[in-house]
Amino acid sequence: MIQLSDNSVLRRQIRRLWIAALLLPATLPAQSSPLAGIEHAWLSLRTLHDQLGITRDLGAGVSPRGIPRDSLLARLRRDSRLMAELIARAPQGLDSADRRALARMESALATIQADLAGPPVERVLGDECLEAFPEAMVWASLDSVTARTFACYGEAARRVVVDRDTLDRLSVLGLLGRTGDPERRRRLFLALGPIWRAVNGDDGSGSPYRSMARRRETRTAERAAALGVPADSVEPWLVRVLEAWRATLPDTLIEPWDFHYLTGQASRDLSPRIPLDSLRPIAERFYRDLGADPAALGVHFDLVPRPGKYPISFANFGARDPIEPWIFTSYRIGGLDNLAELLHEVGHAVHIAAIRTRPAFTDWPDSDTYTEAIADLAALELYEPDWQRRYLGATTPLESSLRSKYAGIVLDVAWALFEIRAHREPERSPNRIWTELTREYLRIRPHPDWSWWALRGQLVNSPGYMLNYALGAILIADLREALASRRGSPSGNRGWYEWVAPRLYRQGLEVSAREVISRFLGRSVSPAAILRDLARIRD
Repeated sequence: MIQLSDNSVLRRQIRRLWIAALLLPATLPAQSSPLAGIEHAWLSLRTLHDQLGITRDLGAGVSPRGIPRDSLLARLRRDSRLMAELIARAPQGLDSADRRALARMESALATIQADLAGPPVERVLGDECLEAFPEAMVWASLDSVTARTFACYGEAARRVVVDRDTLDRLSVLGLLGRTGDPERRRRLFLALGPIWRAVNGDDGSGSPYRSMARRRETRTAERAAALGVPADSVEPWLVRVLEAWRATLPDTLIEPWDFHYLTGQASRDLSPRIPLDSLRPIAERFYRDLGADPAALGVHFDLVPRPGKYPISFANFGARDPIEPWIFTSYRIGGLDNLAELLHEVGHAVHIAAIRTRPAFTDWPDSDTYTEAIADLAALELYEPDWQRRYLGATTPLESSLRSKYAGIVLDVAWALFEIRAHREPERSPNRIWTELTREYLRIRPHPDWSWWALRGQLVNSPGYMLNYALGAILIADLREALASRRGSPSGNRGWYEWVAPRLYRQGLEVSAREVISRFLGRSVSPAAILRDLARIRD
């Protein structure tokens, strides 16, 4: 426990907060619990911390609710000390549910206090990132190496110069699928070089990535266990997905920039109907038709690029009293690829908006894989002809749609396998590992001198996170198939959200993700559904 000073003013504040907590009206989900008052105070503290996070993500000096950032920080530091005292004075003789709630608050409070202990790591200046990775950094702390590498990754990803045009990573990846000129595609692809060099240098033993890989774990077994998947099934399942994809391909090798083009017919057909200013309206209309109106759910969007903005798209809580979801990403162009990503992020937002549980458990689920996967429960309808006809006014052949859908998924699966193998054998060249995987399963011509695998920021700052997307694709195919058999297609189904929310969204941390999945499926997760869906490419 945190020890407090004997300052009389602080003691009086604690007593006032404690008395107020005890006298609160019983209006909480945990109203019969002896922790109801503490949890009310906890919800307020979490909302303050959420607001601080959103203010940082916006790069602002004042929170969306008008509180100066410094004032938020000071208030949080004070209230976190008070909360520690409330938790320390919690009643004795709690039942198992209350003990679990108390432990959850205590654990999360420690995380909040660690965040408040010092300022966030400052971003590295762009000029520093132009220099080679300093030899001395190889022996620096893992946190220091990770922070520098991720900052340099972000600098490079936000500013990609191609033929005098300044784009960003997402824009370039989207253009690769829509650019007919092979030489132009090659220039677009190679313009991403500063990104991968920021992560892996020249692929030498002292590269940033290899320095990190030697000292990190990917939590593969833990992530699998959270879904009820045996750890020794993970690699075989990933390989089966990649083999199923390979079976749809011709037996010829292609360049990495041509991979995006050959799987991008759907984007070429449909992107002209998705200009930049239509991304949000299309996404909002679709979710509104499901009964999950983003405006009514209080979803906030921050979609405009700006210097220093976090380089990875994400959604998060902006408040928990009431719940207020926020989405952060950056779009310079429209198109099918960016629409797919935005539908995924809105999927996160409507998920957290539906959480209905006691305050101690009002958080993301206990499994990152489940959290990532469930965002695609509705979003993957984008690749179905009925959805395209309804929301875009045109369709592309089903084979083209499925190739577009699975091009991203199989890359995620390859990245997940890459991470498992790179961390298992950190002295091996990551480039060689990636080259073997992409040649064998994606039929991509080897370029072992290029670290083009290093285009995902999660590989830098979230080791093992790519497995969430890979296992998540297996999980979501299973859930979507089961859901379709009970409720039909989501498109135009206004009762969809009302039916799904209590079954798959509302639990937060109250029930484990593994139990939620098991209850819904009536069994454990299986790769059979994704293999059946992949087979539609050849039907």
